[in-house]
Amino acid sequence: MDKVYDSVIIGSGLGGLVTAVLLAKFGRKVCVIEKNNQYGGNLQTFVRDKEILDTGVHYIGGLGEGENLYKYFEYLGIMKDLSIQRMGIDEYDRISFDGNPINYPHAQGYENFVQQLLHYFPEEKQALTVYCEKIQDICNSFPMYNLRKSFGFNEAVLGISLKSFLDDLTDNELLKAVLVGSNFLYVAKAESTPLYVHALTINSYIQSAWRCVNGGSQIAKLLIRQLRKYGGDIIKNKEVIAVEMDDQLIKAVRTDDQELIYAKEFVSNINLRHTFAMLPERFQKQAYVKRIQGLPLSPSVFSVYIVCKEGYIPYQNYNIYHYKNIASVWYNQEQSPLVVSMSCNSENQRYCSTMTVMCYMTADEVQQWNETFNRSIIQQLSSRGEEYEAFKAAKAAEIIEELQQLFPNIKAAARSVHTSSPLSYRDFIGAEEGNMYGYLKEYKHPLNSLISTKTKVKNLFLTGQNVKMHGVLGVTITAFSCCLMMLGKEFEDDLFKENDEKVLVGDLDSITI
Repeated sequence: MDKVYDSVIIGSGLGGLVTAVLLAKFGRKVCVIEKNNQYGGNLQTFVRDKEILDTGVHYIGGLGEGENLYKYFEYLGIMKDLSIQRMGIDEYDRISFDGNPINYPHAQGYENFVQQLLHYFPEEKQALTVYCEKIQDICNSFPMYNLRKSFGFNEAVLGISLKSFLDDLTDNELLKAVLVGSNFLYVAKAESTPLYVHALTINSYIQSAWRCVNGGSQIAKLLIRQLRKYGGDIIKNKEVIAVEMDDQLIKAVRTDDQELIYAKEFVSNINLRHTFAMLPERFQKQAYVKRIQGLPLSPSVFSVYIVCKEGYIPYQNYNIYHYKNIASVWYNQEQSPLVVSMSCNSENQRYCSTMTVMCYMTADEVQQWNETFNRSIIQQLSSRGEEYEAFKAAKAAEIIEELQQLFPNIKAAARSVHTSSPLSYRDFIGAEEGNMYGYLKEYKHPLNSLISTKTKVKNLFLTGQNVKMHGVLGVTITAFSCCLMMLGKEFEDDLFKENDEKVLVGDLDSITI
């Protein structure tokens, strides 16, 4: 029998799951459809040598009580059950450079952030103070970022260049490099990245930084539990391949086994180019679709997962961003940093059990295997062929050689080594070309990459990292904004019940960030 729902969500990444939970909570009959064997998109984990490894969520910000992501997760009903470990108060991120013996810390708490860097930049107190004030001012100008309602935000902040801001802040090139040193979180390009992207990303980590104990997949599991509590359905190993339209509305989606699933409204959590490719040609020709199709994608990543022998490497409660030199902090395809993150599997962890080492990689570097696909953990790990495995092994060996600068005994400590490439992220996460963060933002054309959650198809909505902002916080906020569009005043009143400000539902999509 054909299935009929109020709302169908395509894709079970964080954006899709949050959207589904909120719709189900407010009485919608909801179904989430996932093409892969595991739910969660970038929240997925996998196991090697009996150790849990994260696909994409290596740490999270804003989970301190009363902070922004804490409030969103509390509203979703999952905060109380999360197993998380706070990272180093005085150093949650470490920025380092070849040939420089000093490790520069990013610390939690704005006053502490300034104090820890003053040890190394004693003449730069004013610059550090102005930097922190500006970051907070920008974040305060986006109401939904702080779970406030408002008539809108100051669009002028979207057009400020990150590099220009830093250049005006100080002449100290090393300090500028340290301040932007964790930009692997959003990919900073000197010529184009807006200041607001840096601010919205780093602010939540300065507030508080956390690791998920035993991996980020617990977030997906808790959201699915909430979805089922509200009567929602979720299906895996079933891919949406087409839509069935009735004039201006989608009436059903067709899956790869030719099943039709009907609904009153649909939400896409998959990449936007794939979404629009399923629509009739008359919709694909519209100007806003062409604009989206022309947006530049963020680069992808090559990851090396090292399962460590017990007792070899002490557990480090911070991440490392290591660069060749201070100029290479800005995105450069030829000079990627090494980003190192250890997993947390207990509250009192003494030694490193697994380490993930990441560097930039573009889809072009694996283009020759572009026609191969691997979406199932049941498939052999060498399903793309011996040449591909040799390519990954050579890249991993190169990274481990570099890693010896930071961990001289890493070769002796490694129990096993595993890898993933842009093709892995393309197939298992569904990210176009394996990109990390959706579309890159540009300060010169700030509105081009801010995509509405409401499309030109009256009953099709968008959620996920391709829409507004990426990351756990950005995607969660985007999903809430999508539901404000879909549910209207009932959801608005409940979400903002402790806030007396007035808001127009029709304006909500303009204050998504």
